[in-house]
Amino acid sequence: MTNLNRFPCQRYQPQPLSRREMLSRCAGGFGAVALAALARDRAFASSPEGELGAANHGTHFPATAEHVIFLYMDGGPSQVDTFDPKPMLDKYNGKNPGELFTVEPTQFNNNGNVLASPWKFKQYGQAGIPVSDLFPHVAECVDELAVVRSMVSEFPEHTFANYFLHTGSGLQGRPSMGAWVNYGLGSECQNLPGFVAINGGLIPPGGLDCFGSGFLPASYQGSLFKPSGTAVANIKRTEADAEQQIRKLDLVRQLDDRAVDGFGKHDSLESAIKNYELAYEMQMAVPELMSLADESEATRTMYGMDSKYKPTQIYAAECLLARRLVERGVRFVELTCPSVGGDRWDQHSNLKKGHENNARAVDQPIAALLKDLRQRGMLDKTLVVWAGEFGRTPFAQGANGRDHNPFGFTVWMAGGGVKPGTIYGATDEFGYKAIENRVEIHDLHATMLHLLGVDHTRSTFRFGGRDMRLTDVKGHVIHDIIA
Repeated sequence: MTNLNRFPCQRYQPQPLSRREMLSRCAGGFGAVALAALARDRAFASSPEGELGAANHGTHFPATAEHVIFLYMDGGPSQVDTFDPKPMLDKYNGKNPGELFTVEPTQFNNNGNVLASPWKFKQYGQAGIPVSDLFPHVAECVDELAVVRSMVSEFPEHTFANYFLHTGSGLQGRPSMGAWVNYGLGSECQNLPGFVAINGGLIPPGGLDCFGSGFLPASYQGSLFKPSGTAVANIKRTEADAEQQIRKLDLVRQLDDRAVDGFGKHDSLESAIKNYELAYEMQMAVPELMSLADESEATRTMYGMDSKYKPTQIYAAECLLARRLVERGVRFVELTCPSVGGDRWDQHSNLKKGHENNARAVDQPIAALLKDLRQRGMLDKTLVVWAGEFGRTPFAQGANGRDHNPFGFTVWMAGGGVKPGTIYGATDEFGYKAIENRVEIHDLHATMLHLLGVDHTRSTFRFGGRDMRLTDVKGHVIHDIIA
């Protein structure tokens, strides 16, 4: 039988430790794991300045938001068909766009004529914000929204634009927003992950790296949940009883302890230990989270869980789960879109049917989420962000679609200290390019962090010889949309 006190390679001779090395290792390793476990406890981690994550900075100033719900609209909704009406499209419908403005190269260069919106716009709320007929339910909540009409991206292709939106870089392998937020602030929840991505059926182009931790410790990557049923794979206990599981975990800890003693602390090992401990806690927390026994029938109906349209049911479950997650202290929740039987918001053809199906899936649940957060007193502390990776052209692709447009598109935010009933920025008269108060992705990230009480220039991680941050060397807070 193998002696666990000896190393697998019999030729390996451990080098004696110096006094400095011994103190360093004793101060880290499993002591750090114990500290991490304590830090997940609200009572231990809280301080006058805020929760402390691994970055050990907490909030840099008083925060207005404590949690983020990111409603990711996969594929790129059309700004001129949702929240940015352009009468000039009606006037010049069917005309050659090259005679009216400079047409930039597009993803597929199958450019048609100017295409008027198939939907009508109306003004809603005390703020009188225009919303198209695609979103009758969200239109009821416009007085909660800060609509940013002047977003731009550096990438016209889905995968690179997704990485850019999620991580601040068009390259694969950088930490996602949710990972950065939890790295800087820590989690308020000790038995659920601090960053959860709810998979409605469509993983974004770019894959799971959109929710990854990059060069940050692996324990900060997003955990993928399903919106109903068994939310997390392999979460059920496979051992015959709890005592057997505890003995198994104790053995794993002993083996990990020996590895740390022999080879030093490594992120892969430390993160694995944390994930094992968290998984053990989740075995009790996740079933309770997914049980809707404490949700009223009226609440379920408001979200659309009884809708005849299956994608609406799926997104309703996502939105309700998102509320339950932030209610339990989860710091960052991202929702992906459900499949509507066609393409995501990426209508290169058949714009009318495609956008209507996607809007029908998400409109009622999003409005219910905003209303539910408000009536529970949670919206003021929860930042809700609605965004795709880019917008769409004001002229047709082919006859009845729209191509990718990174030069000017719309996102909106609500709650968490955002100035409600606000329109910020503008595109030109055709809705093609941002011309007023241009907002870059780095500015969006800087503003989100600011609302969470974090100075984006001071939340850094040393990697590759320099201090990295979510906003790279860019980013300006959009103070005009902050209450």
